[in-house]
Amino acid sequence: MKILLLTQWFDPEPCIKGLAFARALQRQGHEVSVLTGFPNYPSGKIYPGYRQRWRTLELIDRISVTRVPLYPSHDRSAVRRMLNYVSFALSSLVGIFLLPRPDIVYVYAPPPSAALGAVALKLLRKVPFVIDVQDLWPDALGATGMVRSNALLGIIRWWVALVHRHAARIVVLSNGFRRTLIERGEAPERVIVIRNWTHENGPPVDATAPAAPPDRFDIVFAGNMGPAQDLGVVLDAAALLKEEAPQVRFILVGDGVDAAALAETARARALDNVTFPGRLPTDAMPKLFAAANALLVHLRNEPVFAITIPSKTQSYLKAGKPILMGVRGDAAELVAEAGAGLAFEPGDPAALADAVRRLMALPAEEREAMGRAGSRFYRDHLSLEVGARAFARLFEQAVTDARRRVVHV
Repeated sequence: MKILLLTQWFDPEPCIKGLAFARALQRQGHEVSVLTGFPNYPSGKIYPGYRQRWRTLELIDRISVTRVPLYPSHDRSAVRRMLNYVSFALSSLVGIFLLPRPDIVYVYAPPPSAALGAVALKLLRKVPFVIDVQDLWPDALGATGMVRSNALLGIIRWWVALVHRHAARIVVLSNGFRRTLIERGEAPERVIVIRNWTHENGPPVDATAPAAPPDRFDIVFAGNMGPAQDLGVVLDAAALLKEEAPQVRFILVGDGVDAAALAETARARALDNVTFPGRLPTDAMPKLFAAANALLVHLRNEPVFAITIPSKTQSYLKAGKPILMGVRGDAAELVAEAGAGLAFEPGDPAALADAVRRLMALPAEEREAMGRAGSRFYRDHLSLEVGARAFARLFEQAVTDARRRVVHV
């Protein structure tokens, strides 16, 4: 098949459905091309070495990557964020008709505005597309407070419904997403669960390496620090544990719109058991994970997050370390299914502190067994090769169905 990946985010930006995914499809014998924007995530600034033009073409391992301009932004401003999304939608709408006709288009969403070109190509040239739903819009926008206008949320809801109606298949990352879309009227056979994988091109984590130094219990959070993560809860839990468990240290790695405020709050509260190393290069993460005693996931206690699985979950499972999961629903069930850690009620500092105490109380052998179970579960059920094969089968079904409809007409 000729597969076009339509995605606003692509390498060198951190994107699990990026170049590694394209290469995995290519290894299966497919011809893969990409239509994307100029890299600017998560800083909101164009990466060094790139300069925005109307259109540029890169060739990576025989994969054609076409970049079109966008308004770069990734901050708290809803207006600027929407300009970022809409600008890519419009430029990719033009760009998609200048590319060779594919057999199928894969759309990575968020944002759902990225599907504009795929919808147009389907209506005008009968090319089917599959949309990969990573967030439920507009639910996620309302839950994080990014959009407060009911009128705008209504427009987004209308657009999402239109995209889903024209998609050949809708891929979701959890059973909760699937149940929700079916409840909203989607046909069950059109909504397919393919769980996310994680970045696999770095050095492996040595899960047997001892935590360092041995007189500490290090808990690592790695990733975006924004309203959805609600990391003030971690600061409150650190305050509860500071005196009774001085060996516990929370290491919050990454950046985001809340990072500076969180670091300032920790300093003001004299929380010397919380550190902020900032954003680290990808190749530094395996060493960080290997030295950790546990890895932390947390999202705001909102119903929409109970049906999602944060992307760091897969990274943590692959790393082979016990997970402290502060997300209800599907994410907690995944960790329980893997036997890879402990869940606690999100938004509750006392619950997080208690989960830390319970994990520390376990024998080291049990914590190591949790890590090994998580790594094994990732390899068998969530890896890139497992997911890419599932996507390829889905693409073949969608292309076959589209051709049958054309013949029937």
